Formats: sequence, C-alpha cells, structure tokens
Amino acid sequence: MHDIRGAWRRTAEGAGLLSPDGLPIPTIFAEMSALAARTGAINLGQGYPDEDGPVEVLEAARAAIAHGVNQYPPGRGIPDLRLAIAEHRRRFAGIDLDPDTEVLVTVGATEALAAALLALVDGPEDEVVVFEPYYDAYAACVALARARLVTVPLPWPGFQPDLDALRAAVTDRTRVILVNNPHNPTGAVFDAEVLREIVTLAEQHDAIILADEVYEHLVFDGRRHESIATIDGAASRTLTVSSAAKTFSVTGWKIGWITGPAPLVDAVLAVKQFLTYVGGAPFQPAVAVGLRLGDAYFAGIAADLEAKRDLLATGLRDLGLEVAHAGGSYFTVADAAPLGARDAADFCRELATGAGVVAIPLTAFTTPAHRPDYATLVRFAACKRIDVLTDAVARLRAYARSAS
Repeated sequence: MHDIRGAWRRTAEGAGLLSPDGLPIPTIFAEMSALAARTGAINLGQGYPDEDGPVEVLEAARAAIAHGVNQYPPGRGIPDLRLAIAEHRRRFAGIDLDPDTEVLVTVGATEALAAALLALVDGPEDEVVVFEPYYDAYAACVALARARLVTVPLPWPGFQPDLDALRAAVTDRTRVILVNNPHNPTGAVFDAEVLREIVTLAEQHDAIILADEVYEHLVFDGRRHESIATIDGAASRTLTVSSAAKTFSVTGWKIGWITGPAPLVDAVLAVKQFLTYVGGAPFQPAVAVGLRLGDAYFAGIAADLEAKRDLLATGLRDLGLEVAHAGGSYFTVADAAPLGARDAADFCRELATGAGVVAIPLTAFTTPAHRPDYATLVRFAACKRIDVLTDAVARLRAYARSAS
C-alpha cells in the first residue's frame, strides 16, 4: 500500500493515538463508548448529558428552521448571536466587547481552540504550556501546528499546580499558555493565586493566554467563575473560548465562540474561515436565546450538577475510594486502587464488563512521562440523570462486593 504521508501522523502521535506499527488507533472515548453500547454498560465516560436543554432554546432552533434560517450564516456568526455573546460576557464577567470585531462564532469550542493554536503558533521554536492531565485535543492541535507541548503536572488529589513548576515551564519560548478552568478532566477550579501567576508570567514572557472556559457556569460550592481575562494585565493578551454545549446541554449543536482583542480574533478568523467557514445556522439564533435566559437558569444548572456530583462522589467514597473534590465541570476523579486497579485503562475495560459501568482512565489525558503519576486514577462523568447515577453507584457497589 502507498505510504500515506502528511500531518496526520504527527497529529495522531501528539494525541497518543499512534500504534507501535505506525497506524492510527481510536480515542479512548470511541473505544469505551463502543464498549458501553456493546455490553449495555452505563456510560459515565464521555462527557455528554442525557437530558435535553431548556425548552426555549430548543423551540428557537425549530422556529429558525421553519422560518428559513438554513443557509450559510455570516463568517463571524449571525449578528444577534455575537451581540448576545457580548452581552453575556458583560453580564457575567464585566467585560465589554465589540460584537463586530471582538467576537467570533465557531463550530464548537474545539474548533476555536484549534484555529487559535494554528493561527498563533508557528513551528518547533514556539511552545504551548498546558496543565496536565489535559483535554486530549490540546496535544493533537499543538502537534498539528508543529509547536512543542510543555506540560505542568496537576498533582493528585487537589489538582492545583505547583507555582514553581509553572514558573519553570513558562519561558521566552512560550507563545501560548492554555488554561482550562474549570478543568477537564480533573474537575478542578484553579485558585485565584494560580490565575494571577499565569497572567504575571504571560506579561513577563509576552505570551498569549488561551482560556478554555466551556464549564464557566458549572462551578460549585458557592463559588463564582473567575474569567482569567478579568485579571489586571490579562485583557490585551487573552482569548477566551466557550460554547453552548455544556451550558445548554446541546453538545451535538457544535456552537462555540472565541472572544478577545480584535487583532487576535482577526488572526483566528484568518484560519477558522478555511476550516469550516461557518456552521449551524438555525442553532445560532437559538443559542442567542439561551445566553439571554435569566440568572435563575444559570444558577440552576450549577446547583443541579453539584447535587449529581455529590451523589456520585458519595457513592464512590462508600466503596472505599479516595475521591478528588470537583470544584466544577462534569467530572469527578477517583483512585481505583482499592478495587484492584494497577493500570487505569485495563481497569476501565474490566469495569465495563464486570460492573456494567464505563469510565475513562486519567492516563488517556497525559504524556507518557507522567502516566505513572496517574496510573490508577479514573474519571467519571456526573452529567447524567439522577436515576442513571443511582443505578451506576449500585452496580459499582455490587462489583466491589464481588471483587472483595
């Protein structure tokens, strides 16, 4: 067979998805979701909710389709959605944006991140600093951009970075500091001291901050999300990414956005327009409706997921597992060593068949060098119905009894 050359190999290798014989392999999400479908296991692996979003938003999409909003929208996104995004940032972060020049609608948050990295880094002399474990697309996109990935480990169980390690990672070669807060996969919410140190280091080394804040409304324990762009010195060098997926339970719509200074947004647009050009015309006015929902809606989704987090975490602790406290996001991480785990990936495969519950090994989000630090840690998604979570906990309890 002809040797298929190209960037795919570098991208797959960057994401840890290249087999020893040089062939691409499926992501752990694809593998575990297929295993769940095949075995009938409850899927607490992939982070998507099993309930629809607010009726007003769904009806707005239906109405848009019925009224002909089915052709290409403007490249930057429909004006009313860009206005709604700007209003939303002002309302929840106190940031004033020009919707015409400082807001760009994207095909989900992942496209925004990919376009930003492709736009702003240019070859192996540029470095991108990320916190590890990391959302798997980060490494793939950095590799695609031919840049160097530099990681700052998040130690178990608090998942707050050591500031000396952060300072050592950021140098004059750092082009982008990529911050995911609240954090996937750990569920951590970074302390204010961490965010301020990121801004200080970005200023010292003239780096761009790329803030992935898709879980901005899913912060628990009475805390309010602090967008890093609001910290003194950050606004002029920060691009902030968010999306409708997690806030409105519409992960399949793929409507995201990136906001920040006009020159940086223009740079992202220069790349983004040749990736997908546009997407989701009838979903865009619907998301605008969602962003203008009352405060009670946004407080409600956080309270709802906090209750689910507590149900899941309590069930895991009752099994004798040490569980990290999730300050936000969909995810809760537990140490499965008391259940016999030695390798998290092997354990998750066994859990699917033995317990009927699917989870994701935290090692899927790490570099090989740091994999041993997370060898027995497993990520569970709490974004499911209460009855599903209750059933999952019961299955895990039965599995633990049979294994003891």
